[in-house]
Amino acid sequence: MVKSKHTYKIKDQLEVIVHVTSNPLNLPMDELFLMAARINKKRSFLFVSKVLGKHIPVHPHVSLLGGAALAVLLQQDNGNPVSVDLPEMVQAIRNPDVYAADLYARLKQSPLLIDQPHLFIGFAETATALGHSMYEVFRGSTRYLHTTRESIRELHSILSFEEEHSHATAHRCYALDERFFQGTQPVVLVDDEITTGKTALNMIRDLHMKFPRSKYIVASLLDWRSDADREQFTKLEAELEIEIVCLSLIEGTLEVIGSSIEYKDEAVPSVLADDEPSTLTTHYVYNEFDHIEVTSSNTIGDLNLNPYVSLTGRFGLQYEDNQLLDKQVEQAAAFLKSQRTGSNTLCIGTGEFMYVPMRIAAEMGDGILYQSTTRSPIHPSHEDGYAIGYRDAYTCPEDPAVMNFLYNIPPGHYDELFVFMEREASSEASLPFLEALQRTYTPHIHLVYFSPPKNDVKKERNS
Repeated sequence: MVKSKHTYKIKDQLEVIVHVTSNPLNLPMDELFLMAARINKKRSFLFVSKVLGKHIPVHPHVSLLGGAALAVLLQQDNGNPVSVDLPEMVQAIRNPDVYAADLYARLKQSPLLIDQPHLFIGFAETATALGHSMYEVFRGSTRYLHTTRESIRELHSILSFEEEHSHATAHRCYALDERFFQGTQPVVLVDDEITTGKTALNMIRDLHMKFPRSKYIVASLLDWRSDADREQFTKLEAELEIEIVCLSLIEGTLEVIGSSIEYKDEAVPSVLADDEPSTLTTHYVYNEFDHIEVTSSNTIGDLNLNPYVSLTGRFGLQYEDNQLLDKQVEQAAAFLKSQRTGSNTLCIGTGEFMYVPMRIAAEMGDGILYQSTTRSPIHPSHEDGYAIGYRDAYTCPEDPAVMNFLYNIPPGHYDELFVFMEREASSEASLPFLEALQRTYTPHIHLVYFSPPKNDVKKERNS
């Protein structure tokens, strides 16, 4: 049954009609997303989340509570008690400066007691933090891992699958413990949005072939599957003799009127000689974190020898790891908070490295917003109500063959930026990103690295 209908016009060329069938938190649509035109032949529009902490700057506790809201829905679906109610969650998301930090602290102090083991998997790149923030508010026998685009030479990807509607389709799963996926416990797949559900179905097929079980849960902020898409879930349930449960903050169907928007790339502004340059400060916080010494290889054959942070979720987490990560985040946040020079600060995660920066940002004091870089190319526009007003493109420091984007940073808007990078790339590869940061005309830019400054990128030699 349709509960409400919403029509969104995008640059006078596209019209997206949303028929909402479920809204368990009774959240207004404009609290969850804005619309934008996507530069993608597979899909011409994008629901740009106001919760996720990706394209739009948000209060960091709002992003953390987005995952917690999905956790509450799962707890209720399992018939288990919750320590917060949904109206409190809505109040905190709508008024984060007043309520969000306190509610998040309560959830951390009194996690949701889960009555049976669950395995959580967050989808890269966008849902790495969403999945982690859903998993972290449970207490009990839980595990978490996020998929990754990274190619790691020393490790074998236990699971691999393809993503629909994406510019980067290959997902890998690098659990250090080969037994990580074993067991019959329910698996919770976490993504920011389900459009057709094919990505989740691909994952379920691969996982079930190798590590079969009876129940899968697909959790997302938005679920726009059509009747035909839902039928594919029903067919897979019958084929594999499994149960698939879908949970979301908003569920509905879409009508799209219009065609793709032709995009002409704009010239990237340069930093003029008479402009006041940003002050760059570099911080290394590797002593606060544990690391995994492995080597990554990008698409052009460059090797990065710098270690990864071990407790991000890329290599698998157990419930017992949460307390250690909390301590590491607290130590790094205390140091970086002491380095603040302004009162209007933007913290920026990079790519898949979202959750740890988000947690640190949440503990750095008042006047903090959070977002992260992305691979998604989106049309910018200054039209009222449009999601993306400012856009800058640059080659990814870790892989110069991949374009990355920074969105919605008005020139000169912030006092300072804290930019969080898990690993340090070569000076040459980092330059385009640094130039993009300079084009924000922010007086003070802090570059925060989580790996030691000891290894540079090397060219892979063909033997």
